[in-house]
Amino acid sequence: MSTQSGSPGNPEKKKFKLKFPHPVVLMFVLVLILSVLSWIIPAGQYEMVLDPNSNRMVVDPNSYTIVEKNPITPFKFLMSFPEGMVAAAEITFFIMMTGAAFNVITSTGAINAGIARLASAARNMEYFMIPLVVLVFSIGGATFGMAEENIVFVPIGIALATALGFDAMVGTAIVVMGAAVGFCAGFMNPFTIGVAQSIAELPMFSGLLYRGIIWAVLWIITSAFIILYAKKVKADPTKSILYGDNVERDHVDLANIPPMTLRQKLVLLTVAAGLVLLVLGVVLWGWYIIEIAALFLGMGILSGIIAGYNPTEICNRLLAGVTEIATGAIMCGIARAILFVMEESMIKDTIIHALAESISFLPKSIAVLGMYAVQLIVNFLIPSGSGQAAATMPIMTPISDVLGINRQVAVLCFQFGDGFTNNILPVSGTLMAVLSVAKISYEKWCKFVGKLVLLWIGAGAIFVLIANAINYGPF
Repeated sequence: MSTQSGSPGNPEKKKFKLKFPHPVVLMFVLVLILSVLSWIIPAGQYEMVLDPNSNRMVVDPNSYTIVEKNPITPFKFLMSFPEGMVAAAEITFFIMMTGAAFNVITSTGAINAGIARLASAARNMEYFMIPLVVLVFSIGGATFGMAEENIVFVPIGIALATALGFDAMVGTAIVVMGAAVGFCAGFMNPFTIGVAQSIAELPMFSGLLYRGIIWAVLWIITSAFIILYAKKVKADPTKSILYGDNVERDHVDLANIPPMTLRQKLVLLTVAAGLVLLVLGVVLWGWYIIEIAALFLGMGILSGIIAGYNPTEICNRLLAGVTEIATGAIMCGIARAILFVMEESMIKDTIIHALAESISFLPKSIAVLGMYAVQLIVNFLIPSGSGQAAATMPIMTPISDVLGINRQVAVLCFQFGDGFTNNILPVSGTLMAVLSVAKISYEKWCKFVGKLVLLWIGAGAIFVLIANAINYGPF
C-alpha cells in the first residue's frame, strides 16, 4: 500500500520554512506601502528657516500646516526608483569606485600577504585583536562619522578574521559595528552631534564626559558580543551563521606564508599612505564622497602600476570590481526611492509632526523615552544623520523645554535614535553596499546583529533615563 502524500511516512515531505525576502523586495514593498499611504495621510509641510547657530536650513517647529495632497500615482511610483538612483548618484558611484580600486589592490596579493603576517603575529592573542580593531574603527566613527568609508575596509577585516580562524561575519562586524560604536556614542562627530547641538544652541561637543562613558560601555558590549560568537565559530565552524554558504572568499593560509615581494610592500605602502590621506582629508579639508572616491581610484591605479599591470589589465580589474559590487551600489538608489515618495507626497513632515505631538503632553519621565522612540522611528524616514538633525531637533528642542527636559538629553535621544538602527535597516544604502562587498545576505546579517542592536537600544534607554535623572548638561 503506497503512502499518501503528506503522511508521516512520506520521505519526500518537506518542512515549510518561511524564506526572508530579498532586501530589494523589502524596499520595493515599503515604497509601495508609502505610495498607498500618500492617498490616506494628509499632506503637510514645515517652513525651513536659516539657523544662525549652525548656518543651516532647519525646520521652524511652529510652522506646520496642512497643504494640498499630492498622492503618488502608479506612474510616480515607478518614477521613484530612477529618481532615487539620481538622488543617490554620488554614493552609488563612490561605492563602485572604491570596489573597483580595491579589486585592483587585492589582486596584487599585497593585502593578503600583510594580513597573513599580522594574523601570524597575533596567532596566540586572536581574541585580543577583536576589541582592538573595534576600538580603532570606533574612533573613526566617533570623530568623523565613519560610515560609507567602512566599505573599503570590510575585505581587510574579513581576511584578518578568516586568517585567525573566525568567519566573514566576524570580519565584517569588527569593522562595521566598530565604527558604529563610535558613531552612536558620537563624542566628537561634527556631522551629528555638532549639527544637533548647534541647532539646540548648546556649546559644540559639550557633554563630552558622559558621551565618553557611553562610548566605553558600547565598546565593551560590542567587543564581548563579537568575541562570544567568534569563540563559538572557532571551536566549531558549523556553528557559523554563514556555514554552508556557497561563496568564494580569499583565504589566508598561515601555515604557508610566502615571502612578501618588493612590489607588494610598495602596494601596502601606497594603501597606508592613502588611508592617512583619507583621514587628513576628512578631518582637515572637509573631504566627502567625491574626493574620497577620487583618492581610492588613484590608489587603485597606482597599485596596478606598481604591480606591473599594463593599462588594459588595470582597466579590466577595475571593471571587474565594479561588477562585483554593482548590486550593493544600486540598492542605495532603491533605498532613496522611499525618501522620494515621502517628500514628493509631502507626508514626511506630517509623520514627524504626528510623532512629536504624541509625546508633547506626556509626563517628563515617560516623555524622555518617547523622544528616544520617536528618533528611532524617524531614522527609518530620514537615514541621514545631519538631515535628521535639521528635521527633528528644531521640533524636539522646544518640546524638551516645555517638558523641563535638558536640551542635552534631547540631543542624546537624537544621537541614539540616529545611530543604533543604521546597521539593520534595509533602507540603508550603505549597509546594503557593505553586505554586497562582504557577500553576506541581509537575512543572515540580521540574524547575527539583531541581538546586538537590541542590546544597544536597551542600553540607550538606560543612558537616556540616567541623563534625565542627573539633568545631563554641559559636562
